[in-house]
Amino acid sequence: MMALSKDLLDILACPKCKGDIHLNQNGDGLVCDACRLMYPIKDDIPVMLIDEAIPL
Repeated sequence: MMALSKDLLDILACPKCKGDIHLNQNGDGLVCDACRLMYPIKDDIPVMLIDEAIPL
């Protein structure tokens, strides 16, 4: 599991729709259910770029 703090997760938002995101089950990405995108986490750093998002 990765080490993002709850406080950080509370302030992060989807860069595309500005909606809520949550940690996926594997702990290797942040998911926006509204956009159906997953933003990967690389070296414990969320990559919050729309171009890097993985469609679900």
